[in-house]
Amino acid sequence: MRPPVLVINYKNYKQAYGERGLKIAEYARRISEREDIEIIVAPPFTEIRDILKIGAYVYAQYADPLGYGAYTGSIPLEALKDIGVRGVIINHSEKKVDLRFINSVIEMSRKLGLETLVCAENNTVAKMISVLKPDAIALEPPELIGSGKAVSKVRPEIITEGVEIIKKIDRDIKVLAGAGITNYEDVSKAVELGSEGVLVASAIMLAEDPEKIIYEMTSALKKSWEKKQ
Repeated sequence: MRPPVLVINYKNYKQAYGERGLKIAEYARRISEREDIEIIVAPPFTEIRDILKIGAYVYAQYADPLGYGAYTGSIPLEALKDIGVRGVIINHSEKKVDLRFINSVIEMSRKLGLETLVCAENNTVAKMISVLKPDAIALEPPELIGSGKAVSKVRPEIITEGVEIIKKIDRDIKVLAGAGITNYEDVSKAVELGSEGVLVASAIMLAEDPEKIIYEMTSALKKSWEKKQ
């Protein structure tokens, strides 16, 4: 993961499936290449193989710290690695797990060469997760997810304090902002506050013109990042 980064969580919206989901991944791939900004897509498991075929940078929305075996209903990290997935999101507020599980996923992912993006609902949790040394932590207060009220505007202290807490433990951990991020201004403000990227879902997945939103957010990341360098 190279900052600044845009992570698009498809969730399980109807738009995440079939042709629409493929188009969003293709928009992300093209804009990423043109603007030289990393854009990661996290589609539903059923869509991963098709999206990988177009050359997108793919994360899984969740995984179990398992190899192959008799694990009915599980999503083995080893299988995700073998099909070409590059990383995994863990502990999203809609798929909570405990610290022991997070640690197991991080440790196994590290051995497999997979990246880990762990979500934290507040800075107390972010501090505990930082000790486990994931590749990235997304600061996402759950009450703002899908609200259209950006954490960078209504709870800016979560980003500024979170960045300070996480970087004090490990400067190599990337810090992303999530929850309510909707437009150019939300993204720019997040970077200004210290974020190294954003985690976005409904603003892109439910947009009438997702390509336009992806481009606007990527432009905001690029311009805001360049100002800080």
